[in-house]
Amino acid sequence: MSDHDILSDAEREALNAVMHEPDLPAQRVLIVDDDKDARELLSEILALDGIRSMTAASGEIALKLLDSNKSIGLLITDLRMRHINGLELVREVRESERAALPIIIVSGDAKARDVIDAMHLSVVDFLLKPIDSKELLALVKHQLGMAP
Repeated sequence: MSDHDILSDAEREALNAVMHEPDLPAQRVLIVDDDKDARELLSEILALDGIRSMTAASGEIALKLLDSNKSIGLLITDLRMRHINGLELVREVRESERAALPIIIVSGDAKARDVIDAMHLSVVDFLLKPIDSKELLALVKHQLGMAP
């Protein structure tokens, strides 16, 4: 402590501890779909219920967002996408530091093998399009630890 400091080191540490935000649970949903309309629709469904989301047009963009944004607490991805498809994206996430991230896969064109593969990758659920918005909201809220 220098002569011009008003606070002691212990007082400064206590003040800093009080001033910092507590670690809040990740509350943002990342929506990944190469179809712009589908991304926007899912985002709007969540927003109408006060759930914040961000979107990515590809698996590559999604991986970059997951690396840089720790507020993402849930991933919703389409199954059929160009370059990195939904299952490949899930595999990449499961092999990363975000391996425990809850993931929901949505698809309008799924085969039984896709669902089985997804379940082996520990996805939370596999929803078929058209999405039942009430079912989706209940699932998202549960995964984010929000009150039903």
